[in-house]
Amino acid sequence: MSRIDDDNIIGVVGYLMFKKVVIEGANTISSPLTYGFPAITGFLGSFHAMSRKMVDDELLSDVCLGGVLLACHDCQPQMYRPNSYNNYTFNQTRNPIKKDGKTASIIEEGKCRLVMTFVVEILGTDTLTNEQQDYAIQKTKQWLQQQRMAGGSVRGLARFEPVQFFGKDDVSSITAQLLPAFVLMDAQDDFAEIIDKVQAGNPDATPLDALIDVCTLHHIPETQKNGDIKWLTTSRKSGHGWLVPMPIGYQGISDLYDAGMMQNVRNPEYPSQYVEAIYSLGKWVYPQRLNSVGGDNDIANAFWRYRYDADESLYLVTQNREF
Repeated sequence: MSRIDDDNIIGVVGYLMFKKVVIEGANTISSPLTYGFPAITGFLGSFHAMSRKMVDDELLSDVCLGGVLLACHDCQPQMYRPNSYNNYTFNQTRNPIKKDGKTASIIEEGKCRLVMTFVVEILGTDTLTNEQQDYAIQKTKQWLQQQRMAGGSVRGLARFEPVQFFGKDDVSSITAQLLPAFVLMDAQDDFAEIIDKVQAGNPDATPLDALIDVCTLHHIPETQKNGDIKWLTTSRKSGHGWLVPMPIGYQGISDLYDAGMMQNVRNPEYPSQYVEAIYSLGKWVYPQRLNSVGGDNDIANAFWRYRYDADESLYLVTQNREF
């Protein structure tokens, strides 16, 4: 997926909105430690594939896709528990059966049903003509329904105006189209503040300790005047909004090997290396809070993009233009 800061050669010339996309069977295990909403890379990868199709199309070869805004209307992990005191387990099937007719062993996986709205930047050197706009709407709708999305299958879009085009100066008019949903925002600033607070109370605490503390509910007994005990529930993320732990990319943990050196990689024609997941915090924000133009919640800052740092072997998805 191209970036809008590649030597300032190309810039945003418009936006495509894919409204209320229904995705069945999306991968709900976002990392080795987190589950629920799929990993951001699952969505960016899908639109990267769409961008490559645009390059091969005669009418759209002059443009590509950039950052992606993620707005979630509904997320239902497919899991079950027999009663409120049991742990949840993922609903799983053993498909297909083996040659001898027996069921294969299960590799644990979790699935979810999503209803999402995506807003994607269109990058180019010139504005799109009316013919190109109509053609882009038609073709991207077709492509979206033909490819996988976060490991799931696209089952449908909004009944009316499922794909819309917005000019580069009409970004503020997108907000109303996102309701009702929650937009996923980067919360690294909140995470840094929480880390400072945790380390102020415990100098030996690590950022991982802070991340775990965000996911923890603290039950504290408090003695009332009449002698009764009242249990208070507190959380480290109180006052920071709806924070969620999530992976934001990968950190290289080995040398970068030349193409063809590593076995069983998905794309053997590219250099490869071993990596591990990097974690941070995200924040679900109501779309009406994205109206502060120029502020932290400016809708123009809500687009997730790839970032690569060769010196530090970092492969990130972030909403920040700079590291």
